[in-house]
Amino acid sequence: MKAAVLTGPASIASRPLEIRDIPIPTPGPSQVLLRVRACGVCRTDLHVVEGELKPQRDHVIPGHQIVGEAGGTRFGVTWMAGIDGTCEYCRRGEENLCDSPAFTGYTVDGGYAEFAVARSDFALPLPAGLDDLEIAPLLCAGVIGFRSLRVAGVQRGERVGLFGFGASAHLALPVLHSWGCHVSVSTRGTSHRKLAETLGADWVGSELDRPPIPLDRAITFAPSGDVVVAALSSLRKGGVVAINAIHLDRIPEFDYDSLLWGERQIRSVTNVTRADARDFLQLASEIRLRPKITVFKLDQANEALLALKNDAIDGAAVLVP
Repeated sequence: MKAAVLTGPASIASRPLEIRDIPIPTPGPSQVLLRVRACGVCRTDLHVVEGELKPQRDHVIPGHQIVGEAGGTRFGVTWMAGIDGTCEYCRRGEENLCDSPAFTGYTVDGGYAEFAVARSDFALPLPAGLDDLEIAPLLCAGVIGFRSLRVAGVQRGERVGLFGFGASAHLALPVLHSWGCHVSVSTRGTSHRKLAETLGADWVGSELDRPPIPLDRAITFAPSGDVVVAALSSLRKGGVVAINAIHLDRIPEFDYDSLLWGERQIRSVTNVTRADARDFLQLASEIRLRPKITVFKLDQANEALLALKNDAIDGAAVLVP
């Protein structure tokens, strides 16, 4: 099979992913072999490729938004490739916090390939209402955005701010609309702001702009501490900021009395659960969620990640073998 293989972290500008012919993987016990039909491209893949996430293997195939087929059935694979099932977090039903997790496209090979293997209990049957290209970005960008809304404690009809408007945020906005929420978007890039307006955001500004009304909840989607502070400064008393970033550059100094006092809260979003994925995919099917996508061929994996890094994509990118 053909696969995009990372042999060592490097700037994506140097095209570190090598397109190779390698053996089709052999599934082990309790695993399934999937023919990859599509694989979403995620900013976490960029963190893996450029080494912002510490390398775990000598070489790895990235990609953790896999739409695959086995035995005539479509399955989806997310960032969570497996858990130990025995640690205190797993026993408490908090599998996203497992002490010994496996991650697709990071600690195990992912979907930038023609075939991939997955644990059978982490391969999720997919709803029929969405096609391969539409559903691939939902498997991480969509699911983690949905979990972010849950971590932030969003209630129907609330005022919610989205800070950053890439693959994840543009999928969260229709969910919020389906809940009757007032949505503000603060993001850099004229095209991103235009997309937010096109999708019906109630207010749109630049990445550090404060929405005109105080927010009940805010979710940050950029790996920037400055954006976290901007979101915090936009909250009402008792409001919550959820940080949706697996990597954050820093937390700047800020004034406690004016920004955090008043029972404002900062929470982090860590991974997803299978329940998050099932609930979100069901909702996406019900509201007929249609992500904006840009399609790349498998041998264009470097170009896809470079476009993502340069904010040259509105919505989500998807690789097709």
